[in-house]
Amino acid sequence: MQYGQIVPARFIHRPNRFIAHVDIGGETVVCHVKNTGRCRELLVPGAVVYLEKSQNPNRKTAYDLIAVEKGPRLINMDAQAPNRVFGEWAATFDPAATRVRAEYPFGRSRLDFCLETPAGLHLVEVKGVTLERGGHARFPDAPTERGVRHLQELTEAVRQGHRATAFFVIQMADILDFSPNDTTHPAFGAALRQAAQAGVEVAAWSCRVTPDSLTIHRPVPVIL
Repeated sequence: MQYGQIVPARFIHRPNRFIAHVDIGGETVVCHVKNTGRCRELLVPGAVVYLEKSQNPNRKTAYDLIAVEKGPRLINMDAQAPNRVFGEWAATFDPAATRVRAEYPFGRSRLDFCLETPAGLHLVEVKGVTLERGGHARFPDAPTERGVRHLQELTEAVRQGHRATAFFVIQMADILDFSPNDTTHPAFGAALRQAAQAGVEVAAWSCRVTPDSLTIHRPVPVIL
């Protein structure tokens, strides 16, 4: 997936989940943060960030914060990007898919994708991963009861005879492996292991990241 006009800046502070103050060429600018997660290890004062300039002149904020440098590593932190990039790539992930449907209602949820294949339905829930420690990717960075419910829905889909995948888009490159973040949310880790034991496929792929693009690149080992 490709972004539009990108502007580099320096992060100053984040007064709430939705906006950040950044420095663009010596001017303090308020921008929209396209990730309502904590991102405490990413958005630190002085960090180099990348903003996409909005094409809507009527917006309250002219920029969206989409990526950040963490040391030598560039991390895409746009919460909407994982679904967008997977949607573009879905037919590569499952070549048997004849139709890709987004926001598919199932049980008490809307799962991110339903891939229709000659063999039946393949339901996919996509999660974006921005938390990294020593080259190891972890999810989630904050408790997510919604994420646990989605794993339960995938487990039920398998019980009903469908194929189901929990797909983790790691929004950075050069990752050694992926595991659930049991320290932050042990219930999610337990649900992911239970889903895998029930037949839900668990996949994690790292991405090529540039300031203005995100591309799914390669699978990384999943350690449960």
